[in-house]
Amino acid sequence: MKEYIAVLSIAGSDSSGGAGIQADLKTFAALGCYGMTVITATTAQNTKGVTAIHSIPPMHIKEQLLAIMDDIKPKAIKIGMLDRPEVVEVLVEILSYYPQIPIVFDPVMVSTSGFKLIQDETIKAIRQKLFPLVSLLTPNMDETSILYGKEVNNLESMKEAGEYLLQELPEAILIKGGHLDESVIRDLLYSKSNGLKVFKSDKINSQNVHGTGCSLSAAIAVGLALGKDMEDAVDFGRDYVNKAIFYGKDIITGNGNGPLNHFFNPQKQIINEMD
Repeated sequence: MKEYIAVLSIAGSDSSGGAGIQADLKTFAALGCYGMTVITATTAQNTKGVTAIHSIPPMHIKEQLLAIMDDIKPKAIKIGMLDRPEVVEVLVEILSYYPQIPIVFDPVMVSTSGFKLIQDETIKAIRQKLFPLVSLLTPNMDETSILYGKEVNNLESMKEAGEYLLQELPEAILIKGGHLDESVIRDLLYSKSNGLKVFKSDKINSQNVHGTGCSLSAAIAVGLALGKDMEDAVDFGRDYVNKAIFYGKDIITGNGNGPLNHFFNPQKQIINEMD
């Protein structure tokens, strides 16, 4: 008998398919894993932005998670959008029973268009209750600024924030530097076991970067599910996302910031030529 490598996404739904649960499932599938979901909220959004959020009742979130853990236990878990402290409490109540499962937490707080996706009191609950369970935290610079309490806008402040926030985490934090106006992207991985590791890659000129953070955290979770150590899992995830951005840079999806090309193998895609 054989089994799939199962990976779970606990996150919000993106109706346009580019981020959130939808991006995670595409990433899991593209990397050969069996994806499962616990939906924390649904959003009305497209490539131009978020217009509304509908919160899923905490009890139903709990029921979703219990159903998964009772049957198909994941090899790794990715957590994304958590918009209320009650949701944090539900997740911590259940996930604390599974310390052996690595958790990658992408702290989604503000959409690319500036729409706030989280309540202020939720941040406090996350830091106090969820952080102790997280294997890897993956904030971008805006999210890092919120968590650090100071503006993070350059490499030096990224380093300072990483050292500070690592004290609240059991294992590691990856601060993503994609928002810096530089030709080379630097992502900083701070871990308690290996210190600082800087990952570098050339920035790809593309407006199709919707869902980048979701896809990266999902791909890293896949790497951990495959048994890779933290540095190799981050490298694995970054390589996938870089290729997904590159092969999606010339494709038009919607009228705003389009998604990555999650299934970027050119021989397996049907892409219409536009006039």
